[in-house]
Amino acid sequence: MSSFNAKLYQSAQLRQEMRINPRLYQAMELLYMPLLDLEQHLKEQMEENPFLEMQEADDQKEVELKEDTVDEPMGDDQVDWEEILLDGFDVGGRREQYEHRELFEPTPVEAQDLHDHLQGQLMLLAISERELRLGEELIGNIDDDGMLACTPEECVASLNDWVEEVRLTVVQKANELEDETERCAELAEIQETFRSYEEIEAERMLSVIQRFDPPGVGARDVRESILIQLRHRQEEDSLAYRIVDQHFDALINRHLTDIAKAMGVKPIEVQDAADSISHLDPKPGLKYSVSPEEYVIPDLIVEMIDGEYMVFANDTSLPRLRISKSYREVAKDKRAFSGENKEFIASKLNSANWMIQAIEQRRQTMLKVMNFIVDRQREFFERGVQYLKPLTLREVADHIEMHESTVSRVTNKKFVQTPRGVFSLKYFFSSGLSTTSGEEISARGVRDKIKGMVSEEDSKKPLTDQAIVNLLQAEGVKIARRTVAKYRDQLGILPARMRKRV
Repeated sequence: MSSFNAKLYQSAQLRQEMRINPRLYQAMELLYMPLLDLEQHLKEQMEENPFLEMQEADDQKEVELKEDTVDEPMGDDQVDWEEILLDGFDVGGRREQYEHRELFEPTPVEAQDLHDHLQGQLMLLAISERELRLGEELIGNIDDDGMLACTPEECVASLNDWVEEVRLTVVQKANELEDETERCAELAEIQETFRSYEEIEAERMLSVIQRFDPPGVGARDVRESILIQLRHRQEEDSLAYRIVDQHFDALINRHLTDIAKAMGVKPIEVQDAADSISHLDPKPGLKYSVSPEEYVIPDLIVEMIDGEYMVFANDTSLPRLRISKSYREVAKDKRAFSGENKEFIASKLNSANWMIQAIEQRRQTMLKVMNFIVDRQREFFERGVQYLKPLTLREVADHIEMHESTVSRVTNKKFVQTPRGVFSLKYFFSSGLSTTSGEEISARGVRDKIKGMVSEEDSKKPLTDQAIVNLLQAEGVKIARRTVAKYRDQLGILPARMRKRV
């Protein structure tokens, strides 16, 4: 049997590999940042780097970046960032004068969610501590839609487990009392206070909670929620209440004629009742859902000037960075520093130069992308969404001679203000469908056509998916029925049988 010898060996290898410098990662992050994030990032950079300062509005002098760079030997891992970031880009010329604009940021306030709203109403009731605990348990099991997420039996079981645990702890402390009379009285009170809950108690408390605002809260399903809302409106004797109570499944499937026959009324009466029911809220709790507000500030502006669409960067709120004059003078005296001090100054000054160049490159890249979008989507700006042309990131990347991933970062979470409103840059990118004329139409434009057709249809004879296909083909759009069904679902439009009115 041969033995296996494990040994360590050293060997020399020659290979090529590409490593991305951390500054390239930073450049990609700057492209990705929306306006508000970039503004905050630049403020942080000014605090960290003493060579960066904000250029005032009345300062007319341009900073010559190349003269400020500290001469230091180029190592193997150093890259000419000016060449990479500004390749094919002329930074000459005067920057737009900084326009001072005072911004007022909205002050966040604590919003009241559904549970807080219900808890506040519960605390206003004149009820015992025992009932209060049961009410809190039920409210804690109401989801964001306003529905009870478990049965009253499950709520009782969960609460009883907690009550038993607390009771044992309190009994143990009561048994430590030396006075027997006091101990007996304490145990008797504990036995009454912490006795187990019964399901009938939960049902009674649930009926109380179901009378809280918003109407329909605390229901076990949508049907019960709608019935609660109808009772809140004192419509227990109405046709709508009886339809929901007795024929809810048929109502969901829009079998209005069958409901009319079963209830001995006219189909038009059922239709009117269904219309009334449709105005009720199937998820009453969502109106109290807490969602962070998002404030959109356009990164770009498109304006019509003398018959031409012009693109501007909406960056007047950004700090205009420049190299600090005082620190620049200090850095020029190369003999005054050595060792770590010299390395620190060289690093911070080069970092400041790079940051200024990277911000300008970001600005120019965004303008290039938006100018191409405006040229390509001119008909959209003049005539509307139905004239939006198909566009891909690859087409833009090829035109501006950059990588597709760069265009993706430029357009991500960026917004543009146009004469037709504020849009995300991603809005202008969509796949296309062929037409009989050989051209292509944007999928977004097709969806808008479908939306318009449905809005103008005869409600008694709604358009089927095949009918929409025929109408689109008559306009020269080649589309399959399954594609129409997919676009209809994306628009939140029900099938024809669900839209039909009697």
